[in-house]
Amino acid sequence: MKATLRAPSVVGAVICAAALLLHGHFALARGPELPSRLSDEDFWNLSTESSEPDGFFRSDNLTSNELLYQRVIPELVKRVHRNGVYLGVGPEQNFTYIAALHPSLAVIFDIRRRNLQLHLMYKALFELARDRADFVSMLFSKPRPAHTRDDASVVELFAPFTSVPTDERLYERTLSAIKSHLTNTRHLPLSNADLQGIEYVFHAFFFNQAFVVPRGPRVKYADMMAQTDGLGTYRSYLASEEHFRTLKQLETKNLLVPVVADFAGPRSIRAIAAYLKAHDAVVSAFYLSNVEEYLPSDNWLTFCRNVASLPFDRASTFIRSTSRPGTEGSGLASSLGSMSEDTQRCRADASIR
Repeated sequence: MKATLRAPSVVGAVICAAALLLHGHFALARGPELPSRLSDEDFWNLSTESSEPDGFFRSDNLTSNELLYQRVIPELVKRVHRNGVYLGVGPEQNFTYIAALHPSLAVIFDIRRRNLQLHLMYKALFELARDRADFVSMLFSKPRPAHTRDDASVVELFAPFTSVPTDERLYERTLSAIKSHLTNTRHLPLSNADLQGIEYVFHAFFFNQAFVVPRGPRVKYADMMAQTDGLGTYRSYLASEEHFRTLKQLETKNLLVPVVADFAGPRSIRAIAAYLKAHDAVVSAFYLSNVEEYLPSDNWLTFCRNVASLPFDRASTFIRSTSRPGTEGSGLASSLGSMSEDTQRCRADASIR
């Protein structure tokens, strides 16, 4: 199914109107709250109308390779308001932060359209799966073990799958179900390139059996899910049925929106900022990973201005991944920062670069 051009949607009109407000052309009355669900059309329009052209990164990054990112969650949930807006970048580690924060809307940015295709694959699987065991079975094309428990720990969840071989027929059935769900059930006007991209990422899980891309440490998906918050509590999005249902509900309501975005680009972050302001919404957390390390110096001020356009308050928090000598696993550890304080400092630093 080929993508089709649409007349300006309600979502697009809100973005355009709010963008004018940001530039001081006219004032709008206090906007309505964020919708409790998005229609399929509004979900797709918010994604596509906010997106920038496909960009380049040096690797696919179809999975995270961070082993320590859960360590900040105990402090994060103390700082951050529930039911705010979650912003993030990259693949599945966002799901774990979302499960902890229970946002009313989540937007996942990435410079690669491949990441958008990855999240569309996940969207279909969350919506199709009855529970965690179904989800793991479909994601890795491994038949579901005969006996699974709703109260199984994440280690117990993955353990019986270890000895189960991948099944090509299950892979083909699930791939067909993913495409049908997105195009026929959700009526998303996916291009042939997007459908091929979704097949590419799904096949990577089938072929590589849950290893991350070769550029980083080869960390198994099950091992990433079985990390703790440093205090002995499993926090991953597959740690419990409750965590899984949080994601399933958000996806079913079309409230996890993938966007193609250059952090220093002219459109995406500002378009989402305008949409949030038009709905009187506030960003509760923004997971940046280590994207800031890759920004050229001449793009830094643009990035700062983009972030400054977002609606945030004193509780709004950046989550960063930073390289730390002596850390285990991938050598990346997460840290928290105040969005308001860090944005002011960012703009001051940018002005002297």
